[in-house]
Amino acid sequence: MTDFTMLGLKPRLLTMLNEMGLKEPTPIQARAIPEVMNGRDVMGLAQTGTGKTLAFGLPLMDQLLGAGTKPNAKTARALILAPTRELVNQIADSLFPFMKDTHLKINRVVGGVSINAQIKRLERGTDVLVATPGRLMDLIDRRAIRLDETSFLVLDEADQMLDMGFIHALRKLVPMLAKERQTMLFSATMNKHMNEMAQSYLTSPVRIEVSPAGKAADKIEQEVHYVGQSDKPELLKKHLSAHKGELALVFARTKHGAERMSKQLEASGFKSGSIHGNKSQGQRERTLKMARDGQLDVLVATDVAARGIDIPLVRYVYNYELPNVPENYVHRIGRTARAGRDGKAVAFCSPAELGEFRAIEKVMKISIPVATPASWSDDAAMPGPKRGGGGGNRRGGGGGGGGQRRGGPGGGFKSGGGRPGGPAKSGGRPRRSKATA
Repeated sequence: MTDFTMLGLKPRLLTMLNEMGLKEPTPIQARAIPEVMNGRDVMGLAQTGTGKTLAFGLPLMDQLLGAGTKPNAKTARALILAPTRELVNQIADSLFPFMKDTHLKINRVVGGVSINAQIKRLERGTDVLVATPGRLMDLIDRRAIRLDETSFLVLDEADQMLDMGFIHALRKLVPMLAKERQTMLFSATMNKHMNEMAQSYLTSPVRIEVSPAGKAADKIEQEVHYVGQSDKPELLKKHLSAHKGELALVFARTKHGAERMSKQLEASGFKSGSIHGNKSQGQRERTLKMARDGQLDVLVATDVAARGIDIPLVRYVYNYELPNVPENYVHRIGRTARAGRDGKAVAFCSPAELGEFRAIEKVMKISIPVATPASWSDDAAMPGPKRGGGGGNRRGGGGGGGGQRRGGPGGGFKSGGGRPGGPAKSGGRPRRSKATA
């Protein structure tokens, strides 16, 4: 399929696509849309920034446009679940233009804003409900919404929902939906837990994979700087000064560290803003608007921003601190090189983060080019082949001294830095700290 007109979408949707200058579907859209329109359950895997929202949104709206009737009070015909407020807002904003001048209604429900206003908007029912699992459960408990007439379910960025502990909410929500339903699951990464989710909630799904799981967009240039934790602040400011006027997104590990870093960058002359779990929804939206309007040089964020933020101006992504979960690196750097643009991802790796860095390269199946070689005197902390007994697991290990310890001494922007050569923490999948939200 090389043209939207070949996908069988209704004229109203094709007109809107044309007005938006969208003529050719992305690979995930070209393959997923026909399957969804044929009523199949779909498991879609694609790099972040490749158009997954319209891959499920267009065929979903096409089917709802054909219904011709209004939803009943306090019901939703289609439910789209996403893990973060930012992603909910992005999805709703992307779909809303296609519903203008039609009978379709879309509502969004997230935490951090008035639940009473959301209850009132849902009284008359809605065609499409985009929600975070936690706030949706609150609304169900208050009998503001029921899902027994919901015949379409979309799980977007489902792997992050697992990482954030939403599996318990999903187990409660799914049995509330209509027994006869169509389910779509979309994500940029795949693991055994995702397969288990697909087996539990999808019926004979067609799997659509347009790029290897864990692969970053081709137009993202990547590099790593091996640098001591205390040297990171000056290196970051040096990089930011080299491309003033081009928006950079900097990832910190904790919300307190992100806020502190943003204030210190502001004091150094950079127009900086931050988004993290301590910010209200209104504060997040105002900061994102400033970034989109070109009023910021740098946006500092925790992993709450790794998905759901679509700011075309982001040219550089800095992993000031590496994520505990290697798949999150893919989503972080996916905030640049959106919609075919170029972008650059820069990682700062301290001795204490070598375990995380090796795990990232393993997941991505690449070797990230080294821009600054290691200069640490302790050979045990140097990057290189793993020694016998090295764990190399997600929390560290490998090479003796690659483990990450929170709260160790760091310099400048203290954002959860590590102690070089600290002991590795073993074990399987890391627990997600609430402090990183």
